[in-house]
Amino acid sequence: MSLTITGSAGRAISLPTGLFIHNEFTPSSTNTTLPVENPTTGDVLGTVSAASEADVDRAVTSATTGFATWRSTPGAQRAQLLLKLADLIERDAEEFASIEAVDAGILFTDGMRMNVPQAVANLRYYAGWADKIDGRTLDMEGGVGYTYREPLGVCAAIVPWNAPLMITIWKLAPALATGNALIIKTSENSPLYGLKLALLIREAGFPPGVVNILTGPGSPTGHAVAAHPLIRKVAFTGSAASGRRVLAAAAHSNLKKVSLELGGKGPSIVFDDCDLENALFWTRIGITANNGQTCAAGSRIYVHERVYHRFLDAYAKASADAPAVVGDPLDPATTKGPIVNAAQHRRILGYIAEGKEGGARLLFGGGKLGEKGYFVENTAFADVAEDATIMKEEIFGPVASIAKFSSEDEVVRKANDSLHGLSAAIFTNDVNRAYRVSRALESGQVTVNAWAMLSPNAPFGGVKESGFGRDMGEEALEGWTAVKTVKYMIQGLKL
Repeated sequence: MSLTITGSAGRAISLPTGLFIHNEFTPSSTNTTLPVENPTTGDVLGTVSAASEADVDRAVTSATTGFATWRSTPGAQRAQLLLKLADLIERDAEEFASIEAVDAGILFTDGMRMNVPQAVANLRYYAGWADKIDGRTLDMEGGVGYTYREPLGVCAAIVPWNAPLMITIWKLAPALATGNALIIKTSENSPLYGLKLALLIREAGFPPGVVNILTGPGSPTGHAVAAHPLIRKVAFTGSAASGRRVLAAAAHSNLKKVSLELGGKGPSIVFDDCDLENALFWTRIGITANNGQTCAAGSRIYVHERVYHRFLDAYAKASADAPAVVGDPLDPATTKGPIVNAAQHRRILGYIAEGKEGGARLLFGGGKLGEKGYFVENTAFADVAEDATIMKEEIFGPVASIAKFSSEDEVVRKANDSLHGLSAAIFTNDVNRAYRVSRALESGQVTVNAWAMLSPNAPFGGVKESGFGRDMGEEALEGWTAVKTVKYMIQGLKL
C-alpha cells in the first residue's frame, strides 16, 4: 500500500504506509491504522500502519539481529553509510521539506534552509566520529588498565512532530556512529517523513535491523517501546508529561538508559545597552519561528525599564509593518503556516484567552485566522505579571509575554524562576555582563545577541524539568555508549 501527497511545484510524492521492520515495509499485525491530517486544510491525507506491542517485539527482534552485525562493522564502514545517507537526504531535500509542510505545517522554506541541512550536517559530523570512539589508559598500582566505550545495543528514539527529520537525525547519527541498532517511533502528528527516511535507509545499504521505523500513537506504540525489556536506551523529545511516562516505563521495566529533551519557557533578556534593532529581530524570530512550536522558543521577553516602552512600540510597529503572509506552507511566499492540529490550535487560543482575562495588555494579535485549517495570529502581551499563566506555562505557540526589569540581579532571578531550563538569550554589548548573566542563568543553552544558533558540534539539552542528556556535539556520544574498564595485574612490575 502507498500514499501519495502533492509537494512543492506540484510534484507527486508516493510513500509506503507500512511499518519499516528489517528493511521491509509491513502492515501492522493488528491491521490498525493511523489517520494522517493536513493541518493547512484539516483534510485527511490517508492512513499509515499503527504498530502494536507485537510489532514492537518484531522490531526488537530485527534490531537484535542488526546489532550483532553493526557492532562488529568497522567504524570507517559505518561512517561511509552515514555519509551515504546524508547525500541521499540532501538529494531529496525538496521531498523532505514538502512532506513536513503537508504533514506538520512546517514552512517549506524552513525545511530547505534549516531542518534538512541540519539533518545532513549532523550525519556528516557523526560520520567523522565513527572511527574515533576511543578510551583511556590508566596507570594503576601493581598493573595497568584501560577503558573503551561500547555500544549499548538495541536502542530507541521517540521523536516529536515539530522538526521531525532534524530531531530524528540528532538521535540516529550518534546512535549508529557508536555501533547501536535503533528503533525510531515517529510522532502520530507527523509520521510521513519517517517513511521517506526508511526508503533512504534501505537505499543507502544499511544492514537489515540496524534501523527500524515504527508509526503509531503514544499508546500503545510509544509505551511499548519505552517499557520493552530488551531495549537498552530510549531517547525522547517531547512534552514533560510524556517524558515522565517514558521515565516511569523505563524504571518499571529494565532500568534502561533514558535521555529526555522536554519543554522550555525560554527567557530573552534585552538590556538597555544592546543593539535594539538586532534584539527586535531575534526576539521576534525566537517566538514566531515554526509558529512558536519549538521547545527553545523565547516566549518570555524581559526588557530593561530604560528601553521598555521604546522596545514595545518598535515591537508592535515591526509586526504591523511586516505582517505575516498566511497560507499554504508549500508556497515559498508564505511566512505563517498552520498549527499542527486542532487540539494544539485550541490549546493556544485558550492560553491567549487566559492572558486577556488575566489582565495582561494585548499588544497585538490574539485571534484565530481563517475558517479552514489551524491558523492563529502572532500574539504579544505586555506588562505580564510574573505569576501569570502565560508567563509560567509552555504554550508551544506564537505567543510572547513581555515584562520590564530594572537590574541584572532582578532579571536573573525572574529568568530562573521557572520549572524549565532549556534555552535562553541575552542581548547586550557588554561582554562582562554577557559572561556574568550567561553563567548565572539556569539553562542548558544561552545565546548572546542571537537566538537558537544550532550547530552539530554544539551540545543541546536542558536542566531542571527541561530534561537531561544532550543531543549534538561530542557530549551526545556519552549517551549512546557504556564505559568498560579492563585491569591487568603485571607480575614483577617495578616503576
